[in-house]
Amino acid sequence: MPRVITYGEAIREAMSEEMRRDPTVFCIGEDIGIFGGSFGVTRGMLDEFGPERIIDTPISEAAIVGGAIGAALGGMRPIAEIMFSDFVTIAMDQLVNQGAKIRFMFGGTAKVPMVLRLPEGSGYGAAAQHSQSISSWFLHVPGLKVVSPATPYDAKGLMLSAIRDDNIVLYFEHKMLYNFKGEVPEGEYTIPIGVGDVKREGRDVTIVAVSIMVHRALAAAEKLAKEGIECEVIDPRSLLPYDAELVDRSVMKTGRVLIVHEGVTNGGMGGEFAARIVGGPAFDYLDAPIKRLGGKFIPIPYNPNLERAAVPQEEDIIAAVRELVA
Repeated sequence: MPRVITYGEAIREAMSEEMRRDPTVFCIGEDIGIFGGSFGVTRGMLDEFGPERIIDTPISEAAIVGGAIGAALGGMRPIAEIMFSDFVTIAMDQLVNQGAKIRFMFGGTAKVPMVLRLPEGSGYGAAAQHSQSISSWFLHVPGLKVVSPATPYDAKGLMLSAIRDDNIVLYFEHKMLYNFKGEVPEGEYTIPIGVGDVKREGRDVTIVAVSIMVHRALAAAEKLAKEGIECEVIDPRSLLPYDAELVDRSVMKTGRVLIVHEGVTNGGMGGEFAARIVGGPAFDYLDAPIKRLGGKFIPIPYNPNLERAAVPQEEDIIAAVRELVA
Protein backbone atom coordinates (compact mmCIF):
# COMPACT_ATOMS: atom_id res chain seq x y z
CA MET A 1 0.00 0.00 0.00
CA PRO A 2 1.30 3.50 -0.81
CA ARG A 3 2.23 5.57 2.23
CA VAL A 4 -0.14 8.48 2.97
CA ILE A 5 0.94 11.45 5.11
CA THR A 6 -0.14 15.06 5.53
CA TYR A 7 1.27 18.11 3.78
CA GLY A 8 2.74 19.34 7.08
CA GLU A 9 4.33 15.98 7.79
CA ALA A 10 5.86 15.95 4.31
CA ILE A 11 7.53 19.31 4.93
CA ARG A 12 8.83 18.18 8.33
CA GLU A 13 10.10 14.91 6.87
CA ALA A 14 12.02 16.74 4.13
CA MET A 15 13.65 19.14 6.59
CA SER A 16 14.54 16.34 9.03
CA GLU A 17 16.01 14.10 6.33
CA GLU A 18 18.17 16.92 5.02
CA MET A 19 19.31 17.92 8.51
CA ARG A 20 20.43 14.33 9.13
CA ARG A 21 22.28 14.29 5.81
CA ASP A 22 23.86 17.75 5.95
CA PRO A 23 25.13 19.26 9.23
CA THR A 24 25.07 22.77 7.75
CA VAL A 25 21.24 22.75 7.60
CA PHE A 26 19.40 24.29 10.54
CA CYS A 27 16.00 25.88 11.27
CA ILE A 28 15.38 29.31 12.73
CA GLY A 29 12.15 31.13 13.58
CA GLU A 30 9.63 32.17 16.20
CA ASP A 31 8.26 29.38 18.44
CA ILE A 32 9.61 26.59 16.22
CA GLY A 33 11.28 24.73 19.11
CA ILE A 34 9.32 23.68 22.21
CA PHE A 35 6.04 24.93 20.71
CA GLY A 36 6.70 23.14 17.40
CA GLY A 37 5.71 26.08 15.19
CA SER A 38 2.38 27.85 14.96
CA PHE A 39 1.05 25.11 12.68
CA GLY A 40 2.96 22.21 14.23
CA VAL A 41 5.28 21.64 11.29
CA THR A 42 8.50 21.56 13.35
CA ARG A 43 6.94 19.57 16.20
CA GLY A 44 9.44 17.03 17.62
CA MET A 45 12.43 18.39 15.72
CA LEU A 46 13.88 20.06 18.81
CA ASP A 47 14.07 16.69 20.56
CA GLU A 48 16.09 15.18 17.72
CA PHE A 49 18.32 18.07 16.68
CA GLY A 50 18.62 20.21 19.81
CA PRO A 51 18.52 23.98 20.34
CA GLU A 52 21.66 24.64 18.29
CA ARG A 53 19.89 23.55 15.10
CA ILE A 54 16.26 24.32 15.96
CA ILE A 55 16.68 27.93 17.00
CA ASP A 56 13.87 29.91 18.61
CA THR A 57 14.14 33.65 17.99
CA PRO A 58 12.71 36.86 19.40
CA ILE A 59 9.69 38.36 17.63
CA SER A 60 11.74 40.06 14.92
CA GLU A 61 11.31 39.01 11.32
CA ALA A 62 14.09 41.36 10.29
CA ALA A 63 16.46 39.52 12.66
CA ILE A 64 15.30 36.09 11.44
CA VAL A 65 15.84 36.86 7.75
CA GLY A 66 18.97 38.95 8.29
CA GLY A 67 20.49 36.28 10.53
CA ALA A 68 19.67 33.54 8.03
CA ILE A 69 21.25 35.49 5.17
CA GLY A 70 24.38 36.02 7.23
CA ALA A 71 24.54 32.33 8.12
CA ALA A 72 24.10 31.36 4.48
CA LEU A 73 26.94 33.66 3.47
CA GLY A 74 29.04 31.93 6.13
CA GLY A 75 28.53 28.47 4.63
CA MET A 76 25.39 27.26 6.38
CA ARG A 77 22.05 26.31 4.80
CA PRO A 78 19.36 27.87 6.99
CA ILE A 79 15.63 27.18 6.81
CA ALA A 80 14.00 30.30 8.21
CA GLU A 81 10.32 30.44 9.10
CA ILE A 82 8.12 33.52 9.12
CA MET A 83 5.15 32.63 11.31
CA PHE A 84 2.68 34.20 8.86
CA SER A 85 3.83 35.21 5.39
CA ASP A 86 2.25 38.65 5.92
CA PHE A 87 5.05 39.51 8.36
CA VAL A 88 7.77 39.18 5.73
CA THR A 89 7.02 42.84 5.07
CA ILE A 90 9.10 43.61 8.18
CA ALA A 91 12.10 41.90 6.57
CA MET A 92 11.80 43.26 3.03
CA ASP A 93 15.04 45.25 3.21
CA GLN A 94 17.03 42.21 4.30
CA LEU A 95 15.35 39.97 1.73
CA VAL A 96 14.88 42.18 -1.33
CA ASN A 97 17.59 44.84 -1.04
CA GLN A 98 20.28 42.61 0.43
CA GLY A 99 19.89 38.84 0.12
CA ALA A 100 18.42 38.73 -3.38
CA LYS A 101 21.20 40.91 -4.81
CA ILE A 102 24.31 39.55 -3.10
CA ARG A 103 25.23 36.87 -5.63
CA PHE A 104 24.97 39.33 -8.53
CA MET A 105 26.75 42.20 -6.79
CA PHE A 106 29.67 39.95 -5.82
CA GLY A 107 30.03 38.53 -9.31
CA GLY A 108 29.00 35.04 -8.26
CA THR A 109 31.74 34.69 -5.65
CA ALA A 110 29.18 34.74 -2.82
CA LYS A 111 26.02 32.67 -2.56
CA VAL A 112 22.99 32.67 -0.26
CA PRO A 113 21.68 29.08 0.05
CA MET A 114 18.61 29.70 2.17
CA VAL A 115 14.95 28.65 2.37
CA LEU A 116 12.33 31.04 3.72
CA ARG A 117 9.15 29.22 4.79
CA LEU A 118 6.06 31.40 4.41
CA PRO A 119 2.66 30.10 5.62
CA GLU A 120 0.05 31.95 3.57
CA GLY A 121 -3.60 32.14 2.66
CA SER A 122 -7.14 32.60 3.93
CA GLY A 123 -9.69 30.20 5.36
CA TYR A 124 -8.24 30.16 8.86
CA GLY A 125 -10.31 33.03 10.26
CA ALA A 126 -7.15 35.03 10.93
CA ALA A 127 -8.38 38.30 9.32
CA ALA A 128 -6.66 40.94 7.23
CA GLN A 129 -3.11 40.92 8.63
CA HIS A 130 -2.64 37.14 8.81
CA SER A 131 -4.41 35.79 5.72
CA GLN A 132 -2.85 37.30 2.62
CA SER A 133 -1.44 35.49 -0.41
CA ILE A 134 1.47 37.67 -1.46
CA SER A 135 3.69 35.38 -3.53
CA SER A 136 3.09 37.54 -6.63
CA TRP A 137 5.11 40.36 -5.07
CA PHE A 138 8.33 38.39 -5.29
CA LEU A 139 8.05 37.47 -8.96
CA HIS A 140 9.36 41.02 -9.54
CA VAL A 141 12.62 40.45 -7.64
CA PRO A 142 15.66 39.11 -9.53
CA GLY A 143 17.75 36.76 -7.40
CA LEU A 144 14.87 34.99 -5.68
CA LYS A 145 13.18 31.69 -6.48
CA VAL A 146 9.53 31.15 -5.52
CA VAL A 147 7.75 27.81 -5.07
CA SER A 148 4.20 27.01 -3.96
CA PRO A 149 3.48 23.27 -3.60
CA ALA A 150 -0.13 22.05 -3.52
CA THR A 151 0.29 18.39 -2.51
CA PRO A 152 2.27 16.46 0.13
CA TYR A 153 4.29 14.77 -2.65
CA ASP A 154 5.27 18.11 -4.16
CA ALA A 155 5.83 19.66 -0.73
CA LYS A 156 8.55 17.15 0.15
CA GLY A 157 10.24 17.06 -3.24
CA LEU A 158 10.34 20.85 -3.58
CA MET A 159 11.59 21.34 -0.02
CA LEU A 160 14.56 19.04 -0.64
CA SER A 161 15.38 20.90 -3.85
CA ALA A 162 14.97 24.27 -2.12
CA ILE A 163 17.36 23.38 0.70
CA ARG A 164 20.02 22.23 -1.79
CA ASP A 165 19.67 25.29 -4.02
CA ASP A 166 22.39 27.94 -3.81
CA ASN A 167 19.89 30.80 -4.00
CA ILE A 168 17.20 32.15 -1.69
CA VAL A 169 14.06 30.08 -2.22
CA LEU A 170 10.76 31.43 -0.93
CA TYR A 171 8.65 28.43 0.01
CA PHE A 172 4.97 29.37 0.24
CA GLU A 173 2.83 26.79 2.04
CA HIS A 174 -0.92 27.29 2.34
CA LYS A 175 -2.19 27.08 5.90
CA MET A 176 -5.33 25.19 4.88
CA LEU A 177 -3.24 22.43 3.29
CA TYR A 178 -1.27 21.35 6.38
CA ASN A 179 -3.70 18.52 7.17
CA PHE A 180 -4.32 17.56 3.54
CA LYS A 181 -3.23 13.96 2.97
CA GLY A 182 -1.57 12.40 -0.05
CA GLU A 183 0.80 9.69 -1.18
CA VAL A 184 4.46 10.34 -0.41
CA PRO A 185 7.03 7.60 -1.06
CA GLU A 186 9.54 6.82 1.63
CA GLY A 187 13.11 7.81 0.95
CA GLU A 188 14.70 10.65 -0.93
CA TYR A 189 13.35 12.24 -4.11
CA THR A 190 13.47 15.77 -5.45
CA ILE A 191 11.29 17.86 -7.75
CA PRO A 192 13.28 20.34 -9.88
CA ILE A 193 12.44 23.98 -9.24
CA GLY A 194 10.90 25.39 -12.42
CA VAL A 195 9.07 22.24 -13.54
CA GLY A 196 5.26 22.22 -13.45
CA ASP A 197 2.88 19.27 -13.40
CA VAL A 198 -0.30 18.19 -15.17
CA LYS A 199 -2.66 17.28 -12.34
CA ARG A 200 -5.52 16.31 -14.66
CA GLU A 201 -5.66 15.68 -18.41
CA GLY A 202 -8.35 17.42 -20.44
CA ARG A 203 -9.21 18.67 -23.93
CA ASP A 204 -11.55 21.69 -23.61
CA VAL A 205 -10.05 24.20 -21.16
CA THR A 206 -6.67 24.64 -19.49
CA ILE A 207 -6.89 25.69 -15.83
CA VAL A 208 -3.58 27.00 -14.48
CA ALA A 209 -4.07 26.81 -10.71
CA VAL A 210 -1.70 27.70 -7.88
CA SER A 211 -1.47 26.25 -4.35
CA ILE A 212 -4.86 25.49 -2.76
CA MET A 213 -6.56 26.49 -6.01
CA VAL A 214 -5.23 23.27 -7.54
CA HIS A 215 -7.61 21.29 -5.33
CA ARG A 216 -10.54 23.60 -6.03
CA ALA A 217 -9.82 23.38 -9.75
CA LEU A 218 -9.70 19.57 -9.61
CA ALA A 219 -13.02 19.45 -7.75
CA ALA A 220 -14.54 21.84 -10.29
CA ALA A 221 -13.16 19.77 -13.17
CA GLU A 222 -14.85 16.64 -11.84
CA LYS A 223 -18.23 18.37 -11.80
CA LEU A 224 -17.71 19.98 -15.21
CA ALA A 225 -16.83 16.59 -16.69
CA LYS A 226 -20.41 15.50 -15.96
CA GLU A 227 -21.51 18.31 -18.28
CA GLY A 228 -19.14 17.08 -21.00
CA ILE A 229 -16.50 19.78 -20.35
CA GLU A 230 -13.06 18.24 -19.86
CA CYS A 231 -10.59 20.53 -18.06
CA GLU A 232 -6.85 20.10 -17.98
CA VAL A 233 -5.45 21.27 -14.64
CA ILE A 234 -1.87 22.55 -14.65
CA ASP A 235 0.00 23.17 -11.39
CA PRO A 236 3.09 25.34 -12.00
CA ARG A 237 4.45 24.31 -8.55
CA SER A 238 7.26 26.81 -9.13
CA LEU A 239 6.27 30.42 -9.76
CA LEU A 240 9.80 31.72 -10.36
CA PRO A 241 11.17 30.19 -12.52
CA TYR A 242 7.90 29.31 -14.27
CA ASP A 243 7.26 26.39 -16.61
CA ALA A 244 5.84 28.36 -19.54
CA GLU A 245 6.46 25.51 -21.99
CA LEU A 246 4.17 23.15 -20.08
CA VAL A 247 1.38 25.73 -20.03
CA ASP A 248 1.85 26.53 -23.73
CA ARG A 249 1.56 22.87 -24.70
CA SER A 250 -1.69 22.57 -22.79
CA VAL A 251 -3.16 25.78 -24.22
CA MET A 252 -2.21 24.69 -27.75
CA LYS A 253 -4.28 21.56 -27.11
CA THR A 254 -7.36 23.12 -25.49
CA GLY A 255 -7.52 26.62 -27.00
CA ARG A 256 -8.92 28.13 -23.80
CA VAL A 257 -7.28 29.05 -20.51
CA LEU A 258 -8.34 30.08 -17.02
CA ILE A 259 -5.71 31.19 -14.50
CA VAL A 260 -6.68 30.85 -10.83
CA HIS A 261 -4.81 32.08 -7.76
CA GLU A 262 -5.79 33.31 -4.31
CA GLY A 263 -3.89 36.60 -4.25
CA VAL A 264 -5.75 39.67 -5.51
CA THR A 265 -6.25 39.78 -9.27
CA ASN A 266 -4.91 43.33 -9.55
CA GLY A 267 -1.16 43.06 -10.22
CA GLY A 268 -1.29 39.33 -9.52
CA MET A 269 0.61 36.45 -11.08
CA GLY A 270 -2.34 35.73 -13.39
CA GLY A 271 -1.47 38.81 -15.43
CA GLU A 272 2.14 37.68 -15.79
CA PHE A 273 1.16 34.15 -16.79
CA ALA A 274 -1.38 35.50 -19.29
CA ALA A 275 1.25 37.78 -20.84
CA ARG A 276 3.57 34.78 -21.25
CA ILE A 277 0.84 32.94 -23.17
CA VAL A 278 0.01 35.94 -25.35
CA GLY A 279 3.69 36.50 -26.14
CA GLY A 280 4.44 32.85 -26.91
CA PRO A 281 3.58 30.15 -29.42
CA ALA A 282 0.23 29.35 -27.81
CA PHE A 283 -1.32 32.70 -28.72
CA ASP A 284 -2.38 31.62 -32.22
CA TYR A 285 -4.19 28.61 -30.74
CA LEU A 286 -6.47 30.63 -28.45
CA ASP A 287 -10.17 30.33 -29.26
CA ALA A 288 -11.25 32.73 -26.51
CA PRO A 289 -9.74 35.53 -24.43
CA ILE A 290 -7.67 34.42 -21.44
CA LYS A 291 -9.65 34.56 -18.21
CA ARG A 292 -8.15 35.43 -14.82
CA LEU A 293 -9.71 34.53 -11.48
CA GLY A 294 -8.10 35.88 -8.33
CA GLY A 295 -8.93 37.42 -5.00
CA LYS A 296 -11.06 40.54 -4.74
CA PHE A 297 -9.24 43.84 -4.26
CA ILE A 298 -9.97 44.05 -0.54
CA PRO A 299 -8.23 43.04 2.70
CA ILE A 300 -9.25 39.54 3.81
CA PRO A 301 -12.30 39.92 6.11
CA TYR A 302 -12.65 38.20 9.50
CA ASN A 303 -16.29 37.22 8.96
CA PRO A 304 -16.19 33.65 7.56
CA ASN A 305 -18.81 34.28 4.86
CA LEU A 306 -17.07 37.43 3.68
CA GLU A 307 -13.67 35.71 3.89
CA ARG A 308 -14.94 32.96 1.62
CA ALA A 309 -16.39 35.49 -0.82
CA ALA A 310 -13.08 37.35 -1.04
CA VAL A 311 -11.16 34.56 -2.80
CA PRO A 312 -12.05 32.11 -5.63
CA GLN A 313 -14.05 29.06 -4.65
CA GLU A 314 -14.98 25.91 -6.55
CA GLU A 315 -18.25 27.41 -7.80
CA ASP A 316 -16.40 30.47 -9.14
CA ILE A 317 -14.09 28.24 -11.17
CA ILE A 318 -17.07 26.33 -12.57
CA ALA A 319 -18.79 29.57 -13.60
CA ALA A 320 -15.64 30.93 -15.24
CA VAL A 321 -15.10 27.73 -17.25
CA ARG A 322 -18.71 27.73 -18.43
CA GLU A 323 -18.24 31.29 -19.68
CA LEU A 324 -15.09 30.26 -21.55
CA VAL A 325 -16.79 27.43 -23.43
CA ALA A 326 -20.12 29.18 -24.00
